Amino acid sequence: MTGPAQPDESYLRALVAATEAAVARAEPLTSAFTGAPAELCAPVRAAVDALGDELVALSRDLHAHPETGFAEHRSVRAVADLLARHGHTAEIGTALPTDLRCTTGSDDGPHIGILAEYDALPGIGHGCGHNVICATAVGAFLGLAGRAPGRVTLFGTPAEEGGGGKETMARAGLFADVDAVVMLHPFSHDVAMHPFLGRRQVEMVFHGVAAHASAQPFMGRNALDAAVAAYTAVAALRQHLPPSDRLHGTFTDGGARPNVVPDRAALLFYVRSMEPETLRDLAHRVAEIAYGAARMHGCTVDVTWDDKPPYLPIRQNAALAGRWAARQVERGRTPLAPGVVPEFLTGSTDLGNLSYRMPAIHPMLAIAGPTAALHTVGFAAAAGSETGDRGVRDGADGLALTALDYLVDDALRAAVHEEFAAKGGPVDVPAFFR
Repeated sequence: MTGPAQPDESYLRALVAATEAAVARAEPLTSAFTGAPAELCAPVRAAVDALGDELVALSRDLHAHPETGFAEHRSVRAVADLLARHGHTAEIGTALPTDLRCTTGSDDGPHIGILAEYDALPGIGHGCGHNVICATAVGAFLGLAGRAPGRVTLFGTPAEEGGGGKETMARAGLFADVDAVVMLHPFSHDVAMHPFLGRRQVEMVFHGVAAHASAQPFMGRNALDAAVAAYTAVAALRQHLPPSDRLHGTFTDGGARPNVVPDRAALLFYVRSMEPETLRDLAHRVAEIAYGAARMHGCTVDVTWDDKPPYLPIRQNAALAGRWAARQVERGRTPLAPGVVPEFLTGSTDLGNLSYRMPAIHPMLAIAGPTAALHTVGFAAAAGSETGDRGVRDGADGLALTALDYLVDDALRAAVHEEFAAKGGPVDVPAFFR
């Protein structure tokens, strides 16, 4: 028997070629604001540069010892130890066992948060590059400490990969007095603003009536048939969705033996969409499929949403992202405007939840080649390579100076919050899907 058929790469090659042509023509995103003056930037940049070797060592250490969500005990301790070596005491376990909080500066003035992720993927390790995210955030915090007005807090946010650590921390009040947050994410290109989809999880558990599948099949009600009908209906729904939406799922239970009509079968789906309202609508349509499939086969169904917190899509902040882009140009990078890199090359993040509470940015930082995909062994290799190390240095510098721009430039800060208000202002995230 031969192996499984390999997907044809023609579309991927055409997509890469078209993207690279668009990238070659594109200009970096610009900023209408001046940001922090040079005399304030110079000591921050010098401090981040001096930390470079320690930050790379932290990134490599996390990469070599990956830990999955809610189990990042060694990782969070490595961060706390590095902070302690520079005179900062971090709190660990405020809302979750592996979260972290460390604050510097004065209560007078604005308060900006810098977000560190450090969870890895089962079996792949840091295939999303969270080791790079963590090291850049730590570097930005240490670079700003004692060199910036206002207040800066480093937040270690566990379990971004499906666990919704940021949402749990937000519900515990950890971000209640934070005015804006910044972080970055490794990627195949430098992009100042890239969309991430909202995401919900739904489990469908179908209940039927068991019977002997040969002697008395007519006395059974087949829960597996109901689950198959639901799976097929979701597959048919896909052709009627906007290009930004995603539906994918798997069977988690299909019965025990062929000679017994299954009285239980279960599915787990991820439901993703570009806007909060379209995510809510798509979730309703998927739930109706479950109820309909159960009725078709004389079964019942338990539909359970969001064992972990749902993720909202990212609400972008162009004013703040523009300053990130300007600072990265100073490092020799070309952060692209939205739409140059295809926006369907994306996933979901719990940073979206914070972006509906306060202004936030989540720029993408190139550490891998144009064909590299997140959540792969190849991307994990890039996150632990010299290009990943360069990303740590460039990213820490960019986050530090973007945060400094926000803290110092009154006009920029006003524009950031005016843009946030114009897009709807703060949202009651826990109540949104009720």
